[in-house]
Amino acid sequence: MSASDRAGPGTPCWVSLLTGDLGAAQRFYGAALGWTFRKGSLGEDFCVALSGGRPVAGLGNVARRMGVPVSWTSYFSVDDADAAAARVRERGGTVAVGPLAFGGGRAVLAADPDGAVFGFWEGRVLRDWSIGTGAAPAWLELRTRDCFDAALFYGGVFQWDGQETDVRYEDDVVMVRVGGHTVACLRGGAVEAAPDPKVRPRWHVYFHVDNVEKAVEAALAAGGSVAAEPGVSRVGHEATLCDSEGGIFTVTEDARGC
Repeated sequence: MSASDRAGPGTPCWVSLLTGDLGAAQRFYGAALGWTFRKGSLGEDFCVALSGGRPVAGLGNVARRMGVPVSWTSYFSVDDADAAAARVRERGGTVAVGPLAFGGGRAVLAADPDGAVFGFWEGRVLRDWSIGTGAAPAWLELRTRDCFDAALFYGGVFQWDGQETDVRYEDDVVMVRVGGHTVACLRGGAVEAAPDPKVRPRWHVYFHVDNVEKAVEAALAAGGSVAAEPGVSRVGHEATLCDSEGGIFTVTEDARGC
């Protein structure tokens, strides 16, 4: 795997699972999605998941230590982590962690005004990791209270008004494209105070699989559960699952993006 100096500012550059049991997470995702794992550069509590030898995501054994629920977190590239953190605060969001130096860059963990957690990264990124291509997730989706308000927040934080980024309202969602390629969509309807984490605002990750039914069977056999039964959505055949610790994600047979 090679690294590039920069990713486009404001574009998704990584996803990571905050888990409470790294070994259990490896067993689950290895069985359910066929991933293999290698040590990362951040110590024994972290690893990189691979599919066909190519990077998919990171796993970090930090949920219990940080006192946060097991969850998938989406990271976006920025040129200056301090400036981006200031823009988060200016727009009513919260900076929970960072900027912290990690390897060749700096990371920040934050939450938007509706409570959806996200991260951003200043530094080098993997050249062969890009949303919707290779082994990377098929796409990212923000499930939020109001997609228009969210678009204003993230557009300001990540400066989505650049020439490469196209943000448009289509079919009741806000689509974010970079160079004509869909990287994320923002969908309204989430409820901040909902006791069910599936309903609260969050960044949601879609992983591509060859067969949704087989992935569901493998996930159940590995100790996971089904959060939304397999079906056909506006973007294809999919099912939403919970891993063995409750981390929520969706598998889809469509890798084109929402």
